Amino acid sequence: MSIRHGLLALLERGPRYGSQLRTEFESRTGSTWPLNVGQVYTTLARLERDGLVAPDGEDSAGHTLYAITDTGRTELREWYERPVDRTNPPRDELSIKLAMAVGAPGVNIRAVIQSQRHATIKAMQDYTRLKATALAAIESGQSRERDDVAWLLVLEQLIFQTEAEARWLDHCETRLVRLSLPAERRAAQPGPHQAATPHADEGSGAEAPDPAPTSASTSASTPDPTATARPRTARTRRG
Repeated sequence: MSIRHGLLALLERGPRYGSQLRTEFESRTGSTWPLNVGQVYTTLARLERDGLVAPDGEDSAGHTLYAITDTGRTELREWYERPVDRTNPPRDELSIKLAMAVGAPGVNIRAVIQSQRHATIKAMQDYTRLKATALAAIESGQSRERDDVAWLLVLEQLIFQTEAEARWLDHCETRLVRLSLPAERRAAQPGPHQAATPHADEGSGAEAPDPAPTSASTSASTPDPTATARPRTARTRRG
């Protein structure tokens, strides 16, 4: 989230003081990313240091006003035109949690996924209800349309994000099940020192042929090399 550019966008509409910027920022985004006054003034100080804003007197209550500079307007235009960089994605707590849960002793990763899925779906339902309220306010004309449209866009992004997260959690669970199957099959196979027990084919009336002569130590651990050919051999004998 770029607080820096968000404040520049608000200052482009006219000079404002810190608390006013915080209120308008939260109104525009529906308080999805709440700010504190200290954070706003720290950002304003950096913007002033970089020549993007400048003090612009005081209002009647004695609040220091800030105004955007020409350099700040250029920076804002470039921000609007520049795609958001995805080469360094922000850290996602859920992705990190699942990555650390894989193979962690005493952790049921499927239970972790199910718990998160429940929370994600509940959040998606809450966002959908808020979207319906925002749409009703816009359509009735009983709202500050600019802020409500902006809030609607943020809500829809959150809805799409939670929908994608729910699908990803389903995918993670399916992936873990598929990856666990080969491991279970390997665990069920006889060990290298476990003797294979020859047996006759059921229903064919023919006994299994003896394995090829080998040394005593080798025959105890080597599977019957003719096992896959038994059904064909039995049918040939019947013919």
